[in-house]
Amino acid sequence: MSLLDRLHGILDAAGVLIGDDMAAWSHDWTGQFAWTPLCVARPRSTAEVSAVVKAASEARVPVVPVSGLTGLAGGSYGEGAVMLSLDRMNAVEDIRAPARLAVVQAGVILSDLHKAVEAEGLSFPMTFGARGSARIGGLLATNAGGSNVLRYGNTRDLVLGVEAVLADGRVVDLMSELHKNNTGYDLRHLLIGSEGTLGIITRAVLKLVPHPRAYATAMVATETLSGALEVLNRLQDLTGGAVEAFEYMPRRYMQAHARMFPDAPQVFGTDHEVNILVELGATAPRDVTPGADGQVPLSGYLEEVLGDLLEAGAVLDAVVAQNDTQRGAMWALREAAAEVSLSHKPLVNNDVSVPLDKVEAFLAQADARVAAIDPQAQAMVVAHLGDGNVHYTVWIGDAAVKDAVMEAVEDVVLSLGGSFSAEHGIGLLKRPSMARRKDPVALDMMRAVKAALDPQNILNPGKLLPE
Repeated sequence: MSLLDRLHGILDAAGVLIGDDMAAWSHDWTGQFAWTPLCVARPRSTAEVSAVVKAASEARVPVVPVSGLTGLAGGSYGEGAVMLSLDRMNAVEDIRAPARLAVVQAGVILSDLHKAVEAEGLSFPMTFGARGSARIGGLLATNAGGSNVLRYGNTRDLVLGVEAVLADGRVVDLMSELHKNNTGYDLRHLLIGSEGTLGIITRAVLKLVPHPRAYATAMVATETLSGALEVLNRLQDLTGGAVEAFEYMPRRYMQAHARMFPDAPQVFGTDHEVNILVELGATAPRDVTPGADGQVPLSGYLEEVLGDLLEAGAVLDAVVAQNDTQRGAMWALREAAAEVSLSHKPLVNNDVSVPLDKVEAFLAQADARVAAIDPQAQAMVVAHLGDGNVHYTVWIGDAAVKDAVMEAVEDVVLSLGGSFSAEHGIGLLKRPSMARRKDPVALDMMRAVKAALDPQNILNPGKLLPE
């Protein structure tokens, strides 16, 4: 019996797609990677995932788990593979408000989870531009970051437990609801961030937090990035760490956004070199209850700090959102970053991180190194400045310099104690970087783990680990 025949016996009529029906699963969002799978398998339960993986393992056919296909590193490339989509495993199984946790299937779309828990007065505090299509399994597989890492951490910090199917079809139950569980190796964290190379995460127990009852959002212009960090630290001190997002957009990005979206409202009347989107969130009544003048105290804190810094000359301009429409317009400016940054070809897509106080040095040194390689190059930058994650996309004039530009940026990053991959994962795109830059002993350890859990190398082969 062929593998396709076996899969038809395991799944229903909508569970096995071939031919033209696979089109949506045959390329990624960037358009950089395209492939032709053997088929797309769409199980409805962990038991069906297990059966599909076991059948593929016995046939020695690769299995590539696929989530929302919003990745930027080629992690879902699956030529000739069984693409395993969990889009039909999309249930929020339980929301336990007293324990502030949710039990979800891996196919849940992030924005759907946001809506479900918000109805209970809670929040799953992971957000980014692709929240309307990204699925929980993909977030866990890549240990996704986003705009709120500054306050709440990466995906790994928001997970209590997981369930996963291993390469031989066995199911490992790590669905702990405990905050403390010191019983040996933390296999949950081993699977999170492994990009589907060690197991296919099917369910998870996620941490929830109280949903902010008020936000205060502003666009702030400063002369330098060090001046922007002064704004961040002042706000953190005054609000007790209530800064949820601190996003950097330089002049070049703002100008490119205006060209691509000419009808979008412009926040400032003039161009500034350093533009920051800052957002505070609060739940305490003292911070969210309007005063006699109708002002929410949280907004007052933000205006107070920005006013003091304006008087001192540390802030050049500031606009505080007065309603949800203005707040949404500010966030739309930042969340269009992927569309803006990837709108030019050829390009080099870097997702790096450095210590907060070295972001300015990184940008200056990287710009100089890139200009020496390609005088036509332009860096299109946005950054989660609050956690040191810089999306340093380089628009180059000649595709032949792509590798040289990538290596030059890596040189600068590592000289400053940074990482060549911050939140997008490794996939195919960063495998050469892993070979060049990852500690050889660490690579040996990772290969040993992969060989132990997936000796036939069928789970998302060719990703993450260099040859």
